[in-house]
Amino acid sequence: MRICLKFVCYLVALLSLSLAHAGSYEDFFQAVKQDDGRRITELLQRGFDPNALDPSRIPGLFLAVKEGSLKAATALIAWPRTQVEWRSPKDESPLMMAALKGQTDIVRKLVARDADVNKTGWTPLHYAATGGHVQIIQILLDDYAYIDAESPNKSTPLMMAAKYGTPAAVKLLLEAGADPRLRNELGLSAIDFAQQGSRRDSAEMIAAAIRAAHPKGKW
Repeated sequence: MRICLKFVCYLVALLSLSLAHAGSYEDFFQAVKQDDGRRITELLQRGFDPNALDPSRIPGLFLAVKEGSLKAATALIAWPRTQVEWRSPKDESPLMMAALKGQTDIVRKLVARDADVNKTGWTPLHYAATGGHVQIIQILLDDYAYIDAESPNKSTPLMMAAKYGTPAAVKLLLEAGADPRLRNELGLSAIDFAQQGSRRDSAEMIAAAIRAAHPKGKW
């Protein structure tokens, strides 16, 4: 009888814990969507796993950055057990997403947490250049981001800035030493990218950089 009673108590305790976790799970992802950093911190202090995945198999930090829930992202980055290097099926990291969306403060915080600036394939610098976010480009370069990083098809950050970013981003990358002569697997250069994007200012800037470095046109 005593053993049976202990078993029942154990089951009740286990069920209570399971229900509490289920409630915390729903509260956590609701707090991420509502950008409620304080609620997230409370849940983490109570023992909730900061790396839990939502029904779409996405962790809270990536979801917060993607949806612009910056208070939620800040709370998660500040929590020591949060893994900042999760990768999506497209090989995107929270740092890459923050760089693309121009979330300068979040980028700084992720870099301070040792988020991978020089991951293989598409890099945070490619994403920052695509968005034309000069401040973020500089932050990544200051943390030793490889300026001529190659994507899977060998496109560089300068190429992305030339077609999708801004002349200011192109100027910064050129001044920081980006090689304007490189070509990707399709044989396209940064000038070709600029022309495809109808970015005349960027194309002229890149052409001027090539002439300055190779005045005899040998490149």
